[in-house]
Amino acid sequence: MQAKLNAYISFRDNAREAMQFYHSVFGGDLAMSTFQEYQVSQDPSEANKIMHATLNTDKGMTLMAADTPNGMPFSESSNISLSLSGDNEAELRGYFQRLSVGGMVTLPLDQSPWGDIFGMCVDRFGVNWMIDILAKRA
Repeated sequence: MQAKLNAYISFRDNAREAMQFYHSVFGGDLAMSTFQEYQVSQDPSEANKIMHATLNTDKGMTLMAADTPNGMPFSESSNISLSLSGDNEAELRGYFQRLSVGGMVTLPLDQSPWGDIFGMCVDRFGVNWMIDILAKRA
């Protein structure tokens, strides 16, 4: 099997909600397992936390996530963005619109200096997204 790079997002206590949201945006197959299922915590308050979630889309995208255990430090970070790019304008505009609901558009989708249509948003879970719709090349 060839190596594959996947995005893996850590949440404090809302990985289930976030992954259900991403499932509504991207479709595909969503699988989630809890701390209780894997018996990885003795803390009853962590039983329903998500230990591992995977969203595999029909478009070949994979997004993974987990809740951070109570005993581990957690900090939201703004130094990473997830980037979606391609030439299907309607599909990518749809992702941008759905991802920004309840979040914030930081740069509206618009013509970029390099010729593509580009925009950025932060979703309601604090995850940064960049959308790049490739320009049709002559």
